[in-house]
Amino acid sequence: MNLEQLFDENKEQSLYGRYITLDSIESLLNKLNTNNQLEIIGKSVLDKPIYKYQIGAGKIKILLWSQMHGNESTTTKGLFDFINVLHNGSELAKELLEAFTFCCIPMLNPDGAKLYTRANANKVDLNRDSQDLSQPESRVLRATFENFKPDFCFNLHDQRTIFGVADSGKPATVSFLAPAYNEAREINDSRLKAINLIAGINEVLQRYIPGQIGRFDDSFNINCIGDTFQYLGVPTVLFEAGHFPNDYDREETRKYIFMALISSFKIINENDIVISKFDNYLSIPQNKVVFYDFIYKNIKINYDGIEIITNFASQYKEELIENQVYFNAYIAKIGELDDYFGHLEYDGNNALYSDNHKNVPELDQKADFYLKNITKFVNGLMIS
Repeated sequence: MNLEQLFDENKEQSLYGRYITLDSIESLLNKLNTNNQLEIIGKSVLDKPIYKYQIGAGKIKILLWSQMHGNESTTTKGLFDFINVLHNGSELAKELLEAFTFCCIPMLNPDGAKLYTRANANKVDLNRDSQDLSQPESRVLRATFENFKPDFCFNLHDQRTIFGVADSGKPATVSFLAPAYNEAREINDSRLKAINLIAGINEVLQRYIPGQIGRFDDSFNINCIGDTFQYLGVPTVLFEAGHFPNDYDREETRKYIFMALISSFKIINENDIVISKFDNYLSIPQNKVVFYDFIYKNIKINYDGIEIITNFASQYKEELIENQVYFNAYIAKIGELDDYFGHLEYDGNNALYSDNHKNVPELDQKADFYLKNITKFVNGLMIS
């Protein structure tokens, strides 16, 4: 199967970039509602509809939910790319629809999506609310879980650009986790199914992004939804869409999410999760916080007449301004950076730093400055 071609043929062109809201997907869902697959299953804090899209008639039941965190939209795009496959009339579509029933909640947190925040409108992280169920969105997901009785759960998220694959210097473009079901992080039959599935997905993705797949930390937290569902005996897989070089809109990363989804269903359908691949799973390097968006090396800074050569880093903050997400770079660290990588790195070759403030970089200052009063950096990037 040519996964790249399959993606190109089924990519949902109406969804682009990071700011994906209910307005972005509502008309699309109605368009895809060809046989009463669409249902409103609840309302958000701000009374926005939460949709369920259910399709397929197979025995294997898959529950997928995206944008539990409102500002994590890449997997939403990948989910719609996958749903397009189910509508394309191909042999693959027929195979999947006969084998599976897919229950998709493409935007669990529409309020957070509109505000471009991780939390919901009550400023609650829904992924820490699986026990208290204090929020309407959390209760919607739990009710869907209990009514649908899935055989597998897919918990779809984004992760920040700070994550790399161990100390390799490569970004964690996609990361996975088979969440723990207890404090001891033991392996039972349910968790082993998730582990084996991830190992199989990793084998596929390594052909496309070698060395760019990470394994998320499996510390147990029963308040997290994935840990709860694993505890309740349903194999659960956490997907984390991360950074691909020069892809801050995550249009490249969505392709690998799509590939991971297609691959996972092929693996399950072929029952390729019965032989233990625990060692293969553990061989996937763990995520590690080792990246800044920009690192500037060997910069001369004049501190009250004392010149030193040092380094500093800047990091993008994603800021919603008039319904558009802007990536604004701010200085995040000054000094020793030997254990870090930059998605972009500049060697100043001992050039003197200056700016329009105090001629000294300060934390949380916009990354607008000069080197030798000639080379200009705006929003972290060198422009002249």
